[in-house]
Amino acid sequence: EVQLQASGGGLVQPGGSLRLSCVVSGFKFEESAIGWFRQVPGNEREWVSTIRTRDGQARYLQSVQGRFTISSDSAKNAVYLQMSNLRPEDTAVYYCAALLARYGVPLDSISPSHYDYWGQGTQVTVSS
Repeated sequence: EVQLQASGGGLVQPGGSLRLSCVVSGFKFEESAIGWFRQVPGNEREWVSTIRTRDGQARYLQSVQGRFTISSDSAKNAVYLQMSNLRPEDTAVYYCAALLARYGVPLDSISPSHYDYWGQGTQVTVSS
């Protein structure tokens, strides 16, 4: 059974930091990419960042570049999103998702439809 367990959300003041974690099981971690998405009620789900677990190559949404850092730990089957200098507009439910390697789909895709499995989401609120 595939599972993605996201955690680490919370309430933080503008300029503060949070670290989100996504622990996965049920598939070959090193043959996947793990992405973080976020969603505000009434809006579409927005891609934030993705990491290819085999080589650690990462990409970021432009608005979070330089503030967020994604990393992976293959020993723990975990991916982390370190978020710094948070802004009110970062407020959302954050989801991690797994994209399993397969022909014809870029492993660093930013399209939610390419992702095979999703975690349950963790709320991040940035407010003073």
